[in-house]
Amino acid sequence: MERPAWAPQGIDISVPSVSRIYDFYLGGSHNFEVDRAAARKAMQYMPGLPKIMQANRAFMRRAVNYAVGTGITQFLDIGSGIPTFGNVHEVARSATSDARVLYVDHDPVAVAHSRAVLDGDKRSGVVAADLRAPRQILDSPEAGLLDLERPVALLLVAVLHFIEEDDDPYGAVAELRDALAPGSLLMLTHASFEGIPVPPEQAGGAVEVYRDIRNPLVMRSREQISRFFDGYEMVEPGLVSMPHWRPDGPVDQEDPYAFSGFAGVGRKA
Repeated sequence: MERPAWAPQGIDISVPSVSRIYDFYLGGSHNFEVDRAAARKAMQYMPGLPKIMQANRAFMRRAVNYAVGTGITQFLDIGSGIPTFGNVHEVARSATSDARVLYVDHDPVAVAHSRAVLDGDKRSGVVAADLRAPRQILDSPEAGLLDLERPVALLLVAVLHFIEEDDDPYGAVAELRDALAPGSLLMLTHASFEGIPVPPEQAGGAVEVYRDIRNPLVMRSREQISRFFDGYEMVEPGLVSMPHWRPDGPVDQEDPYAFSGFAGVGRKA
């Protein structure tokens, strides 16, 4: 297999990557046939997976614009993936020119590509680190880009469902919360069997595809997802399906897949 210029040396391009699969769902070009094959296999069980990813991105854009509207200009995006069009720094800067964005991912492809995209951008940074180890993120030299004495918007979009219970996702989210200033926002989306327009057994087939590529997908209930907001006050309308979180206009009911899983924003008191 020929290695394209954007693929960093030292990574195994014969193994599917969650961030490249996500890129494929969003119509990006930074994925390999091995990623596309895994994506197509998952879509045999849940044909609407690209729609779910598009709903994630649309929520992210609305949440970032909401944050800017409340005066927040600093963003910490963990599990940021490959920066396809309309990423956090582009959305934030279209609303405020002085937005600062720190991207964090543990996928070497996502990190390398983010660095290439952001080369020369003094108000954006990239950290190769893992959500499971918050101090690794907070103590990184790049974290100096953000002033943690002032409110920060923490984005955990479509990432927590890749962290198993044994890795203590609730502890990691709480540790990040404790490092943030009052007035900071937590913005997250999370996969769930609730809202998926196919039987759980069928959706479970897609979950198995992720397990097979060594990235288990943990489906949590609405109640379990709401626990990530401990220590935050929920912003209206609370924890809802992604299209129902502060929509820009009438909610399109046409594609039921968009309503899979949950999205919410909380403010640290």
